[in-house]
Amino acid sequence: MRRLALPLAALVAVVGCSPSTPTATTTPTPTPSILSVEPERQVGVQLFQWNWPSVGRECTEVLGPNQFAFVLLSPAQEHIVGEQWWTSYQPVSYQLESKLGTRDEFEEMVSTCHEAGVKVIADAVINHMAGIDGGTGVAGTEFTHYEYPGLYGPDDFHTCDTPGGDIVNYVDQQEVQECELSNLADLRTGEPEVQSTIVSYLDDLTSLGVDGFRIDAAKHMHHRDVQEIVDQLSGDPIIISEVIRASSEPIQPEDYLEIGSVFAFQVAKDLAGLVPGGALHRALDLKDGQVPSEQAYTFVTNHDTERNRQTLSYKDADKYRVANYLLLAQPYGTPVLYSGYAFTDRDEGAPQTDGGVDDVECATPSDDPAPGDWLCQHRTDAGMAEWVAVVGDEPIGDLWREGYAIGFDRGDRGLIVINGNSTLDVSPELTTSLPDGAYCNAADLPPSGAEDRCADGEFIVADGKVTVPVSPMSAVALHVNLRSA
Repeated sequence: MRRLALPLAALVAVVGCSPSTPTATTTPTPTPSILSVEPERQVGVQLFQWNWPSVGRECTEVLGPNQFAFVLLSPAQEHIVGEQWWTSYQPVSYQLESKLGTRDEFEEMVSTCHEAGVKVIADAVINHMAGIDGGTGVAGTEFTHYEYPGLYGPDDFHTCDTPGGDIVNYVDQQEVQECELSNLADLRTGEPEVQSTIVSYLDDLTSLGVDGFRIDAAKHMHHRDVQEIVDQLSGDPIIISEVIRASSEPIQPEDYLEIGSVFAFQVAKDLAGLVPGGALHRALDLKDGQVPSEQAYTFVTNHDTERNRQTLSYKDADKYRVANYLLLAQPYGTPVLYSGYAFTDRDEGAPQTDGGVDDVECATPSDDPAPGDWLCQHRTDAGMAEWVAVVGDEPIGDLWREGYAIGFDRGDRGLIVINGNSTLDVSPELTTSLPDGAYCNAADLPPSGAEDRCADGEFIVADGKVTVPVSPMSAVALHVNLRSA
């Protein structure tokens, strides 16, 4: 799997938030010789708490046909018993038996996704074990807080002289990386025996076809420990470390770049401020001060941030949709969409029956879903995943901007207009490098494969010009592979 990120593009400098007149553009030379391009998959999706059979079906029916590159799973190992979502993040063994399915179901899911052209990224919880005194895991493993049969004993865990042994001071690197996070038994990940056990677990996942790992709580392990574990892994898996940037703290994402990639949390936080404020053009500068594009995995929300309200989420309805358009429109980082379920209590788990998560049945799209509804938000942007695959690494062209709306080409392969106005339509006439033809809107499509997907192209490019009507809080995205003429 190539690094799913694109090189930076040169942007037109823009000043201010809401100009009264559109920014002038120059007329590009049309290139009608371009008929279509081979898509290069780039966009991923986090299917949070989806069980393995449901993930496999989604790969076949939606992700593969719409040019998604990979799926990010929830943790696969055995965990403590409980309906809350975070029980998945409290391992008690490394058996691949969990509320999301069995080992056989996991292996079948990976194979099914690969057949659909979709890679699989596992969520690797390797910093810690459980955060409770003891009990029996979902697959029957008996354990105590510091005793996990066949894996770890008391000498394999850090102890700290802080209240409850927990992290108190986040500006103390040693405390952050050796004390417990919310009572979770913190592994001595620098010890060879512990590393060997972790490597065996991750190699087991690799043997089943897993293509890479999200390293959960990487910030709470010294980057040297993570590097030593990764160096021992079989093959060359994709590595994406979870390292949340905080300016006042000693541990930063850059510390982990020699290991692989990182999640760009700041992009999500910035979008949460820019979209409600209407300054959509500033979203094109989110790369400034961030890690290199080829090592950044970007997102609008994830399972943690949607619960602590640090980012936009489904609860923000149209603002959330606009933020996802902005995420996908620009060539910075590898975009990861998100798909979860509606909730009212932040601890609330996915719908379950007899300790197992139910199969996913997508609810009818609504701005006010019922708790427990599977939202399947990524399906709204399935056409945009294909758009990104088609535009590839083409740079951003001249920027059109009017009020809270922006638009630009991506070379001669695609064009996008995003309207961040809450009540006003826009209908700019834009210059474009797209070849002449009648185009359909990739941002508002039936599923890939539908016969009427682009029966009547309503956006007509002629002699380097196109008029693009866009309703409030929506987008129009055109690309050369989606034309009716």
